[in-house]
Amino acid sequence: MFSFIKTFIFVSIIQLGSLAQAAELNISVNGKPIKKNLYEFVVKDLTSRGQKMDDNLNNMIVNRMIAMELINQEAEKTGLNKDTNYLLKEELARKEMLYNTFLQNYVQKNPISEADIKNAYEQYKKDLGTQEFNAKHILVANEQEAKDIIAELNKGGNFTKIAKDKSKDPGSKDKGGDLGWFPASTMVKPFAEALTALKKGGISLAPVQTQFGWHVIKLEDTRPLQAPEFDKVKDDLAKTLQQKQLDKLVLDLKAKAKIVDNRK
Repeated sequence: MFSFIKTFIFVSIIQLGSLAQAAELNISVNGKPIKKNLYEFVVKDLTSRGQKMDDNLNNMIVNRMIAMELINQEAEKTGLNKDTNYLLKEELARKEMLYNTFLQNYVQKNPISEADIKNAYEQYKKDLGTQEFNAKHILVANEQEAKDIIAELNKGGNFTKIAKDKSKDPGSKDKGGDLGWFPASTMVKPFAEALTALKKGGISLAPVQTQFGWHVIKLEDTRPLQAPEFDKVKDDLAKTLQQKQLDKLVLDLKAKAKIVDNRK
């Protein structure tokens, strides 16, 4: 409900200068008028978010604007508006607001199509697969340690006990290496490939290396996996496509720009 406070703070810091010619609100603080455009901006922002304006909210906005003007005047008396740290924050806020506004406008002008979302859904189903897996693993720091664990398991060692004693994975160590049920696509590629090659009850014959370390994997069971319906993942897929679109925009701009980085 009070998101307008952040909005108003942002606008009052960044845009006050550009609103110098705005009509007055018939409210002044120590002779300095509060600009009507600022008030209207806050109201517009609130109503666009579904907020209903009433007398209480209107008074809240006005009182907030008065309080901010009072504090701004006191800050200027102390020279805070010329403080180096303040000026750096102001510059950063300007850049951040312009950055966010540009991206918002870009997204509005370049919406993700329904066809693109449906194509992404088909790829999502393909990547997800038709099975999910119940598995355990033991994560260690080096290959030799993983090989020693495999040898111990081949001699009848208890996977759960060894995982509790030796695994470096804080998320599964205390559960005996149990990872629960998951689609293979949620794991990093080397892990997923080794997992899907196993039969139920099987243990990886060789250590599996990922960016996390060396794994010994045991496949407990599999079951059919039904992908979520399109409508349930549509919004998330659209957001993912949107983010990829923005990432590409930045990469394209970088490719065209002359960027000099003299850091050593």
